[in-house]
Amino acid sequence: MFEGFEPKLSERSRDSDVLFLANIQPELQLGVRAQLPHARFVALDSMNLWIEQTRAALVSAIRGVDCLILNDAELRQLTGKPNLIAAAREVLAWGPEAPELRGPSVIVAKQGEYGAALITREGFFAVPAYPLETVVDPTGAGDTFAGGFVGYIDAHPQDELGEDVLRRAMVHATVLASFNVEEFGTTRIERLTGEEIVGRLQELRAMTQFSHEGATAENYG
Repeated sequence: MFEGFEPKLSERSRDSDVLFLANIQPELQLGVRAQLPHARFVALDSMNLWIEQTRAALVSAIRGVDCLILNDAELRQLTGKPNLIAAAREVLAWGPEAPELRGPSVIVAKQGEYGAALITREGFFAVPAYPLETVVDPTGAGDTFAGGFVGYIDAHPQDELGEDVLRRAMVHATVLASFNVEEFGTTRIERLTGEEIVGRLQELRAMTQFSHEGATAENYG
């Protein structure tokens, strides 16, 4: 399909701080990754096709990034593990193939209408999907989520790349994906405003609060 295609990044692109290797042949992802060896954060998305047909190349590509983004079924398929946590721990144990790289430390499992999960060596975080009464077109929701996740990290270079910023990125990505499915194609995203994003972020935060103001530990004993 991509015979002869060999992406060459401009000098400006090679200086990028954050790199997102979107879903495409793993060999092409490897080629692009090699052009940004010093990026602060590198994420990779993939799919079942490459797991089935080019698994060795895909594993090599994953070993050279910080973050793997897959849906939970693909993550289990990739590792042969029976559940999400075991599969994520398997990938987190994969070391880099080159000494200048770091190897995967962040796993993001997309779970469609059920939300998404973040697994790191430090912990686990889950965010539900924003509840919508009507879904018009789910096409591209996963791509919107991944772009929103990586885009949030890129937009906050001053923040330490730890659990806090990763969790905020997950929620931001979830909200963006919720807008994407409301209309066909990119129609809804094209006219999306910052105020709308902030409003939905606040709503999702309110929906997911574990306790209301004034609650104490005794309430959950």
